[in-house]
Amino acid sequence: MPVIGFLGSASPTEWPFVTAFQGGLKESGFIEGQNVTIEYRWAGGQYDRLPALAADLISRQVAVIFTAGSPAPTQAAKAATAAIPIVFALGVDPVHFGLVASLNRPGGNVTGVNFLTADLGEKALGLIHELVPKVSVGAVLVNPNNPNADSLTRNARETALSLGLQLHIFNAGTAQEIDTAFAKIVEQRIGMLLLGADPFFVGRRDQFVVLAARYAIPVIYYVREFVTVGGLMSYGTNVSDAYRRAGVYTGKILKGAKPADLPVEQSTRFEFVVNLKTARALGVQIPDRLLALADEVIE
Repeated sequence: MPVIGFLGSASPTEWPFVTAFQGGLKESGFIEGQNVTIEYRWAGGQYDRLPALAADLISRQVAVIFTAGSPAPTQAAKAATAAIPIVFALGVDPVHFGLVASLNRPGGNVTGVNFLTADLGEKALGLIHELVPKVSVGAVLVNPNNPNADSLTRNARETALSLGLQLHIFNAGTAQEIDTAFAKIVEQRIGMLLLGADPFFVGRRDQFVVLAARYAIPVIYYVREFVTVGGLMSYGTNVSDAYRRAGVYTGKILKGAKPADLPVEQSTRFEFVVNLKTARALGVQIPDRLLALADEVIE
């Protein structure tokens, strides 16, 4: 029975996309516990643990390594082996981070699915600004442990400048730091928040939703999973579908396909999700134009 090594940067209890990955495997004919085994290794947001976890999976002679979350798990796996195939599900540009040579011809032992969340912050900031156009001071919150944090903040600053919006940058890499960031946002009378894409934040989505409600701060998120638990709105790709496709790719490799021959897939479905119940609780009126743009409106 082949063994898949699953290397994630978050925590298993907080990561909502494992089932989607397993669904993709099933589409390829592999069912966990029946004809394939999955060895899970989770860093729990501590990125410095990833090299050791990758080495552990390699020592167990897994057939393929699937990496979930930020670029860090893929970087750790690639640094540890040039022989074992690696499949990623990743929200940033894999070429920029040196994970593949190109999208069409990855080369080497790495390929996967790119769901582009890190590149959509500009559009999201424009949407939240349209919701509360009288707000002149906004914020973006990023995880400084994420290798893409600098790019996220730089793009957000450029977009804010074009919108005539003053933007404050806040960092949070722990649950306590998330609490502290929200307290500072309230203290500085900031009227909107863009949450930077990060796997750790997905795991803390309930915390974000509670804090946003407590302090009545309009927040736009990067995946729908925040909105389905009570967040205000999100703009991004369907990450669950990207993980399903990554599961399909992993299955292809188990059947003998080579990563170098599998082009990196890019998500093409973008979705804008709005929670009307949350908007009413915040006292925010969603403009008709935004409602018309929404792919899904949660009542």
